[in-house]
Amino acid sequence: MLKHFYFFLLLICCNAAYTQDIVRTYNVTAAQQGVAVDADFFYVVNNSAIVKYNKEDGRKVAEWTDNDSVLRHLNSGIIIDGALYCINSNFPEIPMASSLEIFDPNTLEHLDNHSFGILNGSATWVDKYNGYWYVAFAHYTGGGGEEGKSNAWTRLVKFDSDWRQIESWIYPKELIKKFQNSSNSGGVILSDGKILCTGHDNYEIYLLEFPDKGYTLNWIDTFPVGSYGQGIAIEKSGDSELIYGIIRKDKKVVVTKLKYIN
Repeated sequence: MLKHFYFFLLLICCNAAYTQDIVRTYNVTAAQQGVAVDADFFYVVNNSAIVKYNKEDGRKVAEWTDNDSVLRHLNSGIIIDGALYCINSNFPEIPMASSLEIFDPNTLEHLDNHSFGILNGSATWVDKYNGYWYVAFAHYTGGGGEEGKSNAWTRLVKFDSDWRQIESWIYPKELIKKFQNSSNSGGVILSDGKILCTGHDNYEIYLLEFPDKGYTLNWIDTFPVGSYGQGIAIEKSGDSELIYGIIRKDKKVVVTKLKYIN
């Protein structure tokens, strides 16, 4: 009986510490794939639409919808050099194909496109660091996966400014287990070169680093967050990082403060 009491007390303490890290929650019309953020707005990325909201009051500002039905699986978004970059894929179709779609964050006008075609897997997130592009290409075990390949084939690929592949890395086996049958859904590269990434449906975020030897990313730490996998965005706030993520079933964008300082 005493053992059960201590376990219950531990749960209460963990939950209290967990909720203290959630600094803001927004109710949105839909939250299907991910979120991007800039100084004044956040952008909810849905399968075939992007919705822009004011950070101060959560008010909807603008919306873009792909009326041509060409983009059916926008996965994530990020603001880089004044443009909104969104990864698109044909998940769950086989063979896997992906593209990078570029938007004006002020108007949400679609500006440009880079097609990866059939390459490496199903792209899920993109970032730019030290002049190079980094794109995660997911694989899946079972539904949405290629025959003969599991989610262990998931990789992070480095490209130069002309989109020539330079290097690639695989994910640690123990982290792949965390993904279960899914894969790496979201991620960002921090200013110190480390990586924050998410699975598909865990209230966690994983800190990785590039290896000095070999081909496997190093898994450094795990942080609890208030969002549920999927595409994420990061914002610096004093000595902490604010992670923007979604809870799909509740149609929410959740902002979590991380203790990690880079």
